[in-house]
Amino acid sequence: MAEVVTVTVKPGSNKGPLVESTEDGALTIYVPERAIEGKATEAAARLLAKHLGVPRSSVELVSGATSRVKRFRVGQATPR
Repeated sequence: MAEVVTVTVKPGSNKGPLVESTEDGALTIYVPERAIEGKATEAAARLLAKHLGVPRSSVELVSGATSRVKRFRVGQATPR
């Protein structure tokens, strides 16, 4: 079963790559990649997959391609 995870992405950060979670469960992802041509979004997806312990293929962007607040669907890896 897939789950939707909402994250805040901080592109171009010297602090990253890093995933921080608050007490209420909100995730902030810091990535060094700039928000150009989807590079920050892809880096955030890779880092989220690693943080959750799932393969990158099971993390899919649902909304927020051009926003700092993004929603990712995390579920079973899609067969190839």
